[in-house]
Amino acid sequence: MDISEQLQCLFSGKVEERNGSCMIEIPEQELRLGNLEADETYRIAVLPSPTTSEPTTTDTDPQPQQASQTPPVEKGEQRTVEIEDIGDQGDGITRVERGFVVIVPDTKQSERVTIEITDVRENVAFAEVVERVSYYE
Repeated sequence: MDISEQLQCLFSGKVEERNGSCMIEIPEQELRLGNLEADETYRIAVLPSPTTSEPTTTDTDPQPQQASQTPPVEKGEQRTVEIEDIGDQGDGITRVERGFVVIVPDTKQSERVTIEITDVRENVAFAEVVERVSYYE
């Protein structure tokens, strides 16, 4: 499956029936982080959950369904990133593949840093600064 470079956020949610309509709730943090804005219109992609009944993966299907659920970073991995935003707690926020959020304390917005991933969770990772990088490098 190809993932568009225009992807603004990625999260898991349940479809709930309410008053004859089906609803998918968007986590409030997506609005706080500035990924989405209230009252705007967005294109939504709905992908099957790994728990739904699907045909098993065959040799002709190069991308198993489980792969899309795996965070794109691993503990101990180092990356050079730009801090895109500052969260409510004052920590830096950057995004990597698929819009996956990495929280980096002691950083400033627009700062370029090399980080080491210290903790990986399903929806977010945490990292520490290894080196502050000049924009001229």
